[in-house]
Amino acid sequence: MADSSVERESSLLAQTIAEFLGTFVLILLGDGVVAMVVLFHKNIPGEVVNGGYTNITFGWGIAVVFGVYLTAKISGGHINPAVTIAMAVLRGFPWKNVVPYVAAQVAGAFCGAAVVYWNYRLQFDLVDPARDHTAGVFTTFPAFPDAPMAGLLDQIIGTALLLLCVCAVTDDRNGVPSSRFAPILVGLSVVGIGMSFGAMHGYAINPARDFGPRLFTAVAGFQNNGLTDGTNRFWVPIAGPILGGLAGVFVYDQCIGRFLKRGK
Repeated sequence: MADSSVERESSLLAQTIAEFLGTFVLILLGDGVVAMVVLFHKNIPGEVVNGGYTNITFGWGIAVVFGVYLTAKISGGHINPAVTIAMAVLRGFPWKNVVPYVAAQVAGAFCGAAVVYWNYRLQFDLVDPARDHTAGVFTTFPAFPDAPMAGLLDQIIGTALLLLCVCAVTDDRNGVPSSRFAPILVGLSVVGIGMSFGAMHGYAINPARDFGPRLFTAVAGFQNNGLTDGTNRFWVPIAGPILGGLAGVFVYDQCIGRFLKRGK
């Protein structure tokens, strides 16, 4: 969530633990639903496996809802470096907290991916014994590998839309009861982004959500990991969301926020 004001008594340690756990839950539910769809097919023509892409979009939305609910009171519910960096640049979030937050988010994502792999290891052995084509369960890949700027644009647009929506539903001046319903609305925005902007680069819209699991795939021996396989797929879902997050908060503040009355 975009609210950079958290409980003042929460220590930085408590905040980073919350960010770790929130991102851990995000990946457990998010990568878990992708595993359900990707790994359990029966190669039947026209088969829709466990709800298909619709399940993936709703699964990731639910993952965001509970990741934010889990952490909002302690850390502000960032669970996304794009949020943390945008809040630091444009909303006064303490810069000294940025590196610990981002490190906790990446570590939580890495560990979440590890648990998903641990749970589904036997199915990975069955579907992809060489570990050469299922890294996409954990991380994202471009639809057009030879056109990285297309993926970058997609990630900028998707994350800008995310942060624009997050700012709207967490701004008390905008009439939204943010403390109770904002996590649900943020999750719905992720569902919408996945349905509308999901195909070009897998709608990471979160550098930790992408890089932590990608790092795990490299450690676990997946050959097509986009990090150590020579393709360098990893940078787009890092740079794009950071740029998009900054754009989304800036647009909200300049086009909406500055016209809202204080104290409302």
